[in-house]
Amino acid sequence: MGSEEEVFATRFWFVELHTPPIAAGGDQAAIRKDQHAFRAEAARAGLKYTERYAFDKLWNGLSIEIDPKDRARLHSLRPVKTLFPVLEVEPDLATATAITRASIVHNTAPTYFRGETIKVGVIDSGIDYHNKELGSCFGPGCHVAFGHDFVGDAFNSNNPTLVPDADPDDCGGHGSHVAGIIGADRTIKGVAPKVQLGAYRVFGCSGSTLSDVMIAAMEKAQQDGVHVVNMSIGSAFWGWKDYPTAAAADNLVTSGVVVVTSGGNSGTSGLYATGAPGAGEKVISNAMFDNTHTRLPYGFLADGVKTGYNQATGAPAAPTSGSGQLAKNGTPQTTNDGCNVNPPPAGSLTGKIALIRRGTCPFYEKSKNAQNDGAVGVILYNNVAGRQSITVAPPTANDPPITIPVVSISDIDGALLDGYIASGQTGWTWSDQIDLFALHTAKLLNGDSSYGPSATLDMKPDLGAPGGNIYSTIPLEQGGYATYSGTSMASPHTAGAVALFLQAHPGTSPGEIRDALQNTAEPMLWSGNPSSGQFDVVHRQGAGMINIEKAINAPARVSPGKLALGEDSGQSVVRTLTVKNLTANPIEYTLSHVPAVSTTTTTATTSAFLLPTNSSAVPATVAFSAPSVVVPPNDTATFDVTITANANLPERGLYGGWIELTDGSGEKLRVPYQGLKGDYQSIEVLKPTASNFPWLAYSSNGSYFRAQSGTPFSLQNGQVPYILAHFDYQVRTYRMTAISRTGVNWGLAYEQEFMGRNSTPSGFWSFSWDGTVEQNGELIDVPNGQYYLKVEVLKPLGDPSNPSHWEVWNSPYIAIQRP
Repeated sequence: MGSEEEVFATRFWFVELHTPPIAAGGDQAAIRKDQHAFRAEAARAGLKYTERYAFDKLWNGLSIEIDPKDRARLHSLRPVKTLFPVLEVEPDLATATAITRASIVHNTAPTYFRGETIKVGVIDSGIDYHNKELGSCFGPGCHVAFGHDFVGDAFNSNNPTLVPDADPDDCGGHGSHVAGIIGADRTIKGVAPKVQLGAYRVFGCSGSTLSDVMIAAMEKAQQDGVHVVNMSIGSAFWGWKDYPTAAAADNLVTSGVVVVTSGGNSGTSGLYATGAPGAGEKVISNAMFDNTHTRLPYGFLADGVKTGYNQATGAPAAPTSGSGQLAKNGTPQTTNDGCNVNPPPAGSLTGKIALIRRGTCPFYEKSKNAQNDGAVGVILYNNVAGRQSITVAPPTANDPPITIPVVSISDIDGALLDGYIASGQTGWTWSDQIDLFALHTAKLLNGDSSYGPSATLDMKPDLGAPGGNIYSTIPLEQGGYATYSGTSMASPHTAGAVALFLQAHPGTSPGEIRDALQNTAEPMLWSGNPSSGQFDVVHRQGAGMINIEKAINAPARVSPGKLALGEDSGQSVVRTLTVKNLTANPIEYTLSHVPAVSTTTTTATTSAFLLPTNSSAVPATVAFSAPSVVVPPNDTATFDVTITANANLPERGLYGGWIELTDGSGEKLRVPYQGLKGDYQSIEVLKPTASNFPWLAYSSNGSYFRAQSGTPFSLQNGQVPYILAHFDYQVRTYRMTAISRTGVNWGLAYEQEFMGRNSTPSGFWSFSWDGTVEQNGELIDVPNGQYYLKVEVLKPLGDPSNPSHWEVWNSPYIAIQRP
């Protein structure tokens, strides 16, 4: 077994120290003392490591590269508060400004808010400032006025050598697209076209980055005096506010900077899928809604019907002329079309353009199989509503590239082409034209937008913005313009909106800005069945679609802007809301409640949706301390809301909705709420899966094999025992203790806090044991003999002193037989 292992970069570790960082009130002298003590202790212990970064402003600690076998010794050092893996981080891949009402704000007299005087930092792949839409220059006086390259062109997670320089030009494309959404200012108009942009490059020309680089960029952005930071990047499934990038982002907000992030593109991977840094408590994390229209190149059938497509990255560009014949082996119901488990019959695609449905395996695998069968092109269609941006880049350097054009189309267009092929109409012609295509999923959540909540049941994402099928800028070398989709594209819409708000209301705190955006956001209909009239899941859309015009002009503000109710343990939850009147006249609000769709089941499986009005109706009950509230001029008023989960909602179901405040003119302010029915600690974290995890295992030739009780391990040349475990939810603490066959507890063999969940139902983590344990702060070797590892998992929000909040598994016996 090995294909389902999920790994983090075990050579790279965050070492958190004890003093709070400067932004959280820490003393710089104490921080320096912490870091000096760690270096001195590591030297005394003989640890060899490379220090990558030392942080003090937003997070206190270091990121280091160290031999994985020395992790236990590193963990045992007294100055160490805790260790976190440095994670691999990937990007979360002009009608949209009308959706958010930004275009109205640009053009409404007398203010014409366009972002003047506001500085927005873009932590991403850099910005191609040569593009005329982005100013054609870099430096003071330019549209892209400041920034830094932290990594160099060749950097990625497999080549983590840092080669920083002063020029943050973009050769990847993602950052330029994000920057254009925020502030393009020529043919394309960004959300805030007059902002000053800062480019903080944390990606090389391709591939992913590492999370420590993100903190370095955050600290530089703070130093440069930015007002807003956008991070359209993240570590999915690591939904902890304590993870270093989330903690640093929260501290950046504490220092006065509004931090806006993508919420993740793991919408097909179940609940609890959002990650850091968006899991930060003070951060604004974004869902993505589909645009109303999109500009796309197209091909057409023999009858002239146009089919717009997105070009896949990692493949040659689609032709701009010429014809071919379409072929298929699946149907719109095939779940594993073109995968290794269902490859195309030999010769079925030779010389043809293959139509393949999304699902089960990566796009690369489908494209490679078609290419190997002789296809001259691939058209991949979605298996959920809407369009998608995809990559078919080889997953590793050893995998062959895709050498034929690959494009992606919507689910509806895929079904249409499938029908044409079935009827014998297989002709297809490529075009060099671009057209505007209406989207039938307009203003609905994109199928890839991730579900929350966070590991601590915070409402994540916080709100949403257009992110599906967004036309924006890319590097000139790549054509200058492109249509991308992702929460990466939603986040900069919100970052630009924040810039407009700050121009309209200077000095507003980050928390007040988030409240204002959530109060005036508009809940969107359930993407699963819009005609039902029900609103989509709160723990997927947050407050709803931002409306910057309403946010700027709202006469009042309600705080908190969201209610994360946590686990209700069978009890009603009471919260107090405060309404602040921003006008010179009293305002009376009538109070009401609108429920959202609820979800059941677990994490890495598709949720069961329960509508508030169908035969299994499960809306919460909401009661108010009064039916209305009158808020005096320039003053505040409060009211209580009591929320009770529906008795018919299954245990651990997630429910939500909106508290609505309606004034005499019909204008509304809203506060979204979200809760979990029952006991969160009743979840099963160590889910066996089809493989019956956990395992005691050994490794051979890159694969894991299940070990029997008494299997010998020499602890040399990689002959060490492993524990394989599937985490169905995030884990507060994972611990392994070595216990001899005679029952003697030898001490701590491994401990890791704040871990992410596995991304698939069959994924697993592997934990090795090198035969050492911690005793009284010292690391010792256990003598040869037989031991078992007691594996303990503390559930999220669990009480360490409560045995029922821990799951425990004892491994088979391990025979330590050093030569």
